[in-house]
Amino acid sequence: MKLLLLLCTFILSACSSSLDSYANKKPEFNLAEYFNGKITARGIIEDYSGTMTRHFCVDIIGSWENNTGRLHETFYFDDGEKQVRIWELQIAADGKVTGQANDVVGEASGETRGNAFNWKYVLEVPIDGSVYELAVDDWLYRLDEDRLMNRSYMKKFGVTVAEISIYFDRSQPLKGCNEDA
Repeated sequence: MKLLLLLCTFILSACSSSLDSYANKKPEFNLAEYFNGKITARGIIEDYSGTMTRHFCVDIIGSWENNTGRLHETFYFDDGEKQVRIWELQIAADGKVTGQANDVVGEASGETRGNAFNWKYVLEVPIDGSVYELAVDDWLYRLDEDRLMNRSYMKKFGVTVAEISIYFDRSQPLKGCNEDA
């Protein structure tokens, strides 16, 4: 039994993502370069069972002065809800990123290796008139010059309660969420 438990632990740890495993992947992810100007993206939210519960469009306006940035995100959900998150970001000399936002508890922190950026924070999420604090493990992957994929895992008490997928594509003419396609 102990051998089985040890084997399961080894297999699960081998499957977990490490930022270092992306160190040699291209193209390199540069947060300030990619999120500079206007970007529109689309995403879905899946619950703990993998069922899509909502989809959304997000307009992002990024601006940077040296290593200090601001991302103004406006989310438009399929049920009519609108949310705004404004990130204030700082990139340190060692490349580590810290940030604050209006619905983030404390400070977010992140790092880049190769084509990946891992961002962790606690988010206040309104659900049915209550607000829940969920730990977010955000993974962004630069696919090519214009495309980026974002996978977020939201957890409560260490259990994944939702997953979010967002696709960014700067190669298309930039139209906002509320503009005609």
